[in-house]
Amino acid sequence: MKLLSIVCIAFISISLLSCKAKPPQETGEFRQTDLVELIKLDTSIHLDIRYATSNNFTGTPVYKEARAFLQRPAAEALVNVSASLKPLGYGLVVFDGYRPWSVTNLFWKVTPDDKKQFVADPAKGSKHNRGCAVDLSLYDLTTGKEIEMTGNYDEMTERSYPNYTGGTEEQRKMRDLLRSKMEAQGFTVYEYEWWHFDYKDWKMYRITNEPFSKIH
Repeated sequence: MKLLSIVCIAFISISLLSCKAKPPQETGEFRQTDLVELIKLDTSIHLDIRYATSNNFTGTPVYKEARAFLQRPAAEALVNVSASLKPLGYGLVVFDGYRPWSVTNLFWKVTPDDKKQFVADPAKGSKHNRGCAVDLSLYDLTTGKEIEMTGNYDEMTERSYPNYTGGTEEQRKMRDLLRSKMEAQGFTVYEYEWWHFDYKDWKMYRITNEPFSKIH
Protein backbone atom coordinates (compact mmCIF):
# COMPACT_ATOMS: atom_id res chain seq x y z
CA MET A 1 0.00 0.00 0.00
CA LYS A 2 1.32 3.44 -0.94
CA LEU A 3 0.77 6.46 1.27
CA LEU A 4 -0.96 9.56 -0.08
CA SER A 5 1.05 11.25 -2.82
CA ILE A 6 1.33 14.45 -0.82
CA VAL A 7 3.14 12.49 1.91
CA CYS A 8 5.51 11.01 -0.65
CA ILE A 9 6.33 14.45 -2.02
CA ALA A 10 7.25 15.63 1.47
CA PHE A 11 9.31 12.51 2.18
CA ILE A 12 12.71 13.98 1.34
CA SER A 13 12.22 17.00 3.61
CA ILE A 14 11.05 14.80 6.48
CA SER A 15 13.99 12.47 5.90
CA LEU A 16 16.45 15.30 6.29
CA LEU A 17 14.82 16.38 9.54
CA SER A 18 14.83 12.78 10.83
CA CYS A 19 18.56 12.50 10.26
CA LYS A 20 19.10 15.29 12.79
CA ALA A 21 16.90 13.66 15.44
CA LYS A 22 18.46 11.43 18.09
CA PRO A 23 17.28 8.15 19.68
CA PRO A 24 15.84 8.20 23.22
CA GLN A 25 18.42 7.95 25.99
CA GLU A 26 18.28 4.68 27.91
CA THR A 27 19.66 3.72 31.31
CA GLY A 28 20.40 0.32 32.77
CA GLU A 29 22.47 -2.73 31.91
CA PHE A 30 22.37 -4.05 28.36
CA ARG A 31 24.08 -6.83 26.46
CA GLN A 32 26.81 -5.91 24.01
CA THR A 33 25.34 -5.40 20.53
CA ASP A 34 26.37 -8.28 18.27
CA LEU A 35 24.52 -7.91 14.99
CA VAL A 36 24.97 -10.81 12.58
CA GLU A 37 24.20 -10.82 8.87
CA LEU A 38 21.57 -13.51 8.37
CA ILE A 39 22.68 -14.89 5.02
CA LYS A 40 26.15 -15.54 6.46
CA LEU A 41 24.59 -17.98 8.93
CA ASP A 42 22.16 -19.61 6.52
CA THR A 43 22.51 -19.20 2.76
CA SER A 44 19.04 -20.69 2.20
CA ILE A 45 17.46 -17.57 3.68
CA HIS A 46 16.24 -15.38 0.84
CA LEU A 47 16.28 -11.59 1.10
CA ASP A 48 13.62 -9.26 -0.25
CA ILE A 49 14.67 -6.00 1.41
CA ARG A 50 11.85 -3.77 0.23
CA TYR A 51 13.17 -0.72 2.10
CA ALA A 52 16.22 -0.70 -0.17
CA THR A 53 13.84 -0.22 -3.11
CA SER A 54 10.80 1.90 -3.94
CA ASN A 55 8.58 -1.18 -3.44
CA ASN A 56 7.54 -0.32 0.10
CA PHE A 57 4.81 1.68 1.82
CA THR A 58 6.76 4.94 1.57
CA GLY A 59 7.25 4.61 -2.18
CA THR A 60 10.97 5.43 -1.95
CA PRO A 61 14.18 3.65 -0.79
CA VAL A 62 15.15 4.25 2.84
CA TYR A 63 18.11 1.82 3.00
CA LYS A 64 21.27 2.17 0.94
CA GLU A 65 22.03 -1.55 1.16
CA ALA A 66 19.81 -4.63 0.81
CA ARG A 67 21.01 -6.47 3.91
CA ALA A 68 19.44 -8.01 7.03
CA PHE A 69 20.91 -8.38 10.52
CA LEU A 70 19.79 -9.65 13.94
CA GLN A 71 21.43 -9.94 17.33
CA ARG A 72 23.33 -13.23 17.37
CA PRO A 73 20.93 -15.23 19.64
CA ALA A 74 17.95 -14.11 17.57
CA ALA A 75 19.80 -14.90 14.34
CA GLU A 76 20.71 -18.38 15.57
CA ALA A 77 17.10 -18.97 16.60
CA LEU A 78 16.00 -17.96 13.10
CA VAL A 79 18.41 -20.49 11.61
CA ASN A 80 16.66 -23.13 13.73
CA VAL A 81 13.33 -21.99 12.32
CA SER A 82 14.73 -22.35 8.83
CA ALA A 83 15.95 -25.88 9.57
CA SER A 84 12.55 -26.90 10.93
CA LEU A 85 10.81 -25.72 7.75
CA LYS A 86 13.07 -27.44 5.21
CA PRO A 87 11.61 -30.96 5.70
CA LEU A 88 8.20 -29.43 4.93
CA GLY A 89 9.48 -27.93 1.68
CA TYR A 90 9.68 -24.30 2.78
CA GLY A 91 12.34 -21.67 3.35
CA LEU A 92 12.38 -18.20 4.86
CA VAL A 93 12.28 -14.93 2.93
CA VAL A 94 13.29 -11.94 5.04
CA PHE A 95 11.98 -8.45 4.37
CA ASP A 96 13.71 -6.65 7.24
CA GLY A 97 15.71 -7.24 10.40
CA TYR A 98 17.70 -4.69 12.37
CA ARG A 99 16.50 -1.19 11.51
CA PRO A 100 18.36 2.02 12.42
CA TRP A 101 16.35 4.25 14.74
CA SER A 102 16.38 7.13 12.25
CA VAL A 103 14.32 5.00 9.85
CA THR A 104 11.77 4.24 12.57
CA ASN A 105 11.55 7.97 13.24
CA LEU A 106 10.98 8.59 9.54
CA PHE A 107 8.25 5.93 9.28
CA TRP A 108 6.40 7.50 12.20
CA LYS A 109 6.42 10.91 10.57
CA VAL A 110 5.14 9.78 7.16
CA THR A 111 2.43 7.42 8.42
CA PRO A 112 -1.10 8.83 8.85
CA ASP A 113 -2.47 8.89 12.39
CA ASP A 114 -5.08 6.24 11.66
CA LYS A 115 -2.33 3.81 10.59
CA LYS A 116 0.11 4.38 13.46
CA GLN A 117 -0.49 0.86 14.83
CA PHE A 118 1.59 -0.41 11.93
CA VAL A 119 4.72 1.56 12.87
CA ALA A 120 6.69 2.00 16.10
CA ASP A 121 6.75 5.19 18.15
CA PRO A 122 10.35 6.50 17.93
CA ALA A 123 10.04 7.93 21.45
CA LYS A 124 9.97 4.33 22.67
CA GLY A 125 12.03 2.78 19.90
CA SER A 126 11.29 -0.36 17.95
CA LYS A 127 12.36 -3.95 18.57
CA HIS A 128 13.83 -3.63 15.09
CA ASN A 129 16.12 -0.89 16.46
CA ARG A 130 17.38 -3.38 19.07
CA GLY A 131 18.14 -6.00 16.45
CA CYS A 132 15.51 -8.33 17.87
CA ALA A 133 12.66 -8.09 15.36
CA VAL A 134 12.37 -9.65 11.93
CA ASP A 135 9.84 -9.25 9.11
CA LEU A 136 9.56 -12.40 7.04
CA SER A 137 7.49 -14.93 5.15
CA LEU A 138 7.86 -18.34 3.48
CA TYR A 139 8.99 -19.45 0.05
CA ASP A 140 8.69 -22.77 -1.76
CA LEU A 141 12.06 -24.56 -1.79
CA THR A 142 11.29 -26.22 -5.12
CA THR A 143 10.08 -23.22 -7.10
CA GLY A 144 11.66 -20.39 -5.12
CA LYS A 145 8.34 -18.56 -5.18
CA GLU A 146 7.06 -16.69 -2.15
CA ILE A 147 4.08 -18.32 -0.46
CA GLU A 148 0.82 -16.39 -0.66
CA MET A 149 -0.47 -15.18 2.71
CA THR A 150 -3.72 -13.51 3.80
CA GLY A 151 -2.28 -10.05 3.10
CA ASN A 152 0.79 -8.47 1.56
CA TYR A 153 3.86 -7.38 3.48
CA ASP A 154 3.42 -3.86 4.91
CA GLU A 155 -0.23 -3.79 3.91
CA MET A 156 -1.92 -1.48 6.41
CA THR A 157 -5.29 -3.23 6.58
CA GLU A 158 -6.96 -5.85 8.75
CA ARG A 159 -5.67 -8.52 6.35
CA SER A 160 -2.31 -8.05 8.03
CA TYR A 161 -3.59 -9.08 11.46
CA PRO A 162 -2.22 -12.51 12.47
CA ASN A 163 -5.72 -13.56 13.58
CA TYR A 164 -7.51 -12.32 10.46
CA THR A 165 -10.14 -14.91 9.51
CA GLY A 166 -10.45 -13.93 5.86
CA GLY A 167 -8.41 -15.09 2.90
CA THR A 168 -8.27 -18.71 1.80
CA GLU A 169 -7.83 -21.74 4.03
CA GLU A 170 -4.41 -22.37 2.47
CA GLN A 171 -3.28 -18.79 3.10
CA ARG A 172 -4.27 -19.02 6.75
CA LYS A 173 -2.59 -22.41 7.04
CA MET A 174 0.71 -21.04 5.73
CA ARG A 175 0.50 -17.94 7.91
CA ASP A 176 -0.13 -20.07 10.98
CA LEU A 177 2.66 -22.50 10.05
CA LEU A 178 5.14 -19.62 10.00
CA ARG A 179 3.85 -18.39 13.34
CA SER A 180 4.07 -21.81 15.01
CA LYS A 181 7.65 -22.39 13.85
CA MET A 182 8.72 -18.91 14.98
CA GLU A 183 7.06 -19.25 18.37
CA ALA A 184 8.81 -22.57 18.93
CA GLN A 185 12.14 -20.71 18.78
CA GLY A 186 11.30 -17.84 21.13
CA PHE A 187 9.67 -15.32 18.77
CA THR A 188 6.31 -13.61 19.31
CA VAL A 189 4.13 -12.28 16.51
CA TYR A 190 3.10 -8.61 16.55
CA GLU A 191 -0.66 -8.24 17.03
CA TYR A 192 -1.16 -6.19 13.84
CA GLU A 193 1.31 -7.85 11.43
CA TRP A 194 1.50 -11.55 10.57
CA TRP A 195 5.05 -11.07 9.23
CA HIS A 196 6.56 -9.25 12.24
CA PHE A 197 8.15 -11.30 15.03
CA ASP A 198 9.97 -10.11 18.16
CA TYR A 199 12.66 -12.19 19.82
CA LYS A 200 12.20 -12.94 23.52
CA ASP A 201 15.40 -11.17 24.67
CA TRP A 202 14.70 -7.82 23.02
CA LYS A 203 14.73 -5.90 26.32
CA MET A 204 18.36 -6.89 26.84
CA TYR A 205 19.65 -4.80 23.93
CA ARG A 206 19.93 -1.06 23.42
CA ILE A 207 18.22 0.99 20.74
CA THR A 208 20.79 1.38 17.97
CA ASN A 209 21.12 3.83 15.10
CA GLU A 210 24.13 2.48 13.20
CA PRO A 211 23.79 2.30 9.40
CA PHE A 212 24.36 -1.08 7.75
CA SER A 213 27.69 0.09 6.33
CA LYS A 214 29.17 0.37 9.85
CA ILE A 215 28.16 -3.11 11.02
CA HIS A 216 31.05 -5.58 10.98
